Amino acid sequence: MRIGSTRVLQSRAREAITWLEKARTANPQHPWVRAHLATAYGLDGQTDRAAAELAEARRLGGDGFMQSIARVRANNGPFLAVSEATFFAGLRMAGMPEE
Repeated sequence: MRIGSTRVLQSRAREAITWLEKARTANPQHPWVRAHLATAYGLDGQTDRAAAELAEARRLGGDGFMQSIARVRANNGPFLAVSEATFFAGLRMAGMPEE
């Protein structure tokens, strides 16, 4: 997953999708793989797929996982500046609310 999520943060969504889909196939129960894939799909304009992956990430992650941009932002620490333009943008396109 590390390769895919790094590429999302570098705004290389299509390349990230390839790697993240492989990661999802290898570990379909991993909520962060699904969350990063939702972001990549969102950045690529595939909003239906993004929303489906975000819903699955939330289901797999359990109570409160990936419920809002604010909640994820609060736990994002050193990656916050890079995340604003990529990770959070993709999550918004996947339908994640701000609050």
